Amino acid sequence: MSSLAAVVFDFDGIILDSETAEFESHRLLYERSGAALTPDEWCDQIGVWTEGEEQRWCTRLTELTGVAHDFATFKTDQHRFFQEIVSQEPMRGIRELLEVLAQAQVPLAIATTSPARWVVPAVERLDLRGRFQAIVTADDVERRKPAPDVYLEATRRLRADPLRSVAIEDSAPGIAAATAAGMKTVAIPHWLTESHDLAAATLRVVHAGELTIEMLEALVDGT
Repeated sequence: MSSLAAVVFDFDGIILDSETAEFESHRLLYERSGAALTPDEWCDQIGVWTEGEEQRWCTRLTELTGVAHDFATFKTDQHRFFQEIVSQEPMRGIRELLEVLAQAQVPLAIATTSPARWVVPAVERLDLRGRFQAIVTADDVERRKPAPDVYLEATRRLRADPLRSVAIEDSAPGIAAATAAGMKTVAIPHWLTESHDLAAATLRVVHAGELTIEMLEALVDGT
């Protein structure tokens, strides 16, 4: 039996590279209107959510171009671009890591600030739904990351001690949320979050394929 109580994964940028598609779909809309959207401008909001976030980029485009953009049309076009771009496979090493953890009977969950209407169908399309005993989304908690709520709820549903659990994250707000929940953390920076301060992470790797169960057990064992 593993000494790991649980491993909890962020979704966007960790299990699926939806971060690239989200940025590129917005960038293409800006480009079509003769405006620029840079990674630097985009990356600061990854991992957090604020009131009015959905309309933020449409409003910004209107400011840059001086032309009013209808939000419903903007969102429809952005969604179409997103679906054309988003990967249909998990990120590097994820399937293999999930298999190893499942064989060791380590409880697994997803903890994300994205809504269930996006995350659950996406997990099912990747054929990974059966790997997770719990999926906690923004719909399930009062406060989103960097508050610890999603991680505390995920470990509660798994009946796992947060102090002996590991979170796998790609952003500074995510690392802060898991740390506040008392968990050990692994940072796997996405190319859009490489500028985030991830120094608080217990461990940093390039991709999930670098992780072994022995490495994750060493984190909670303090070795």
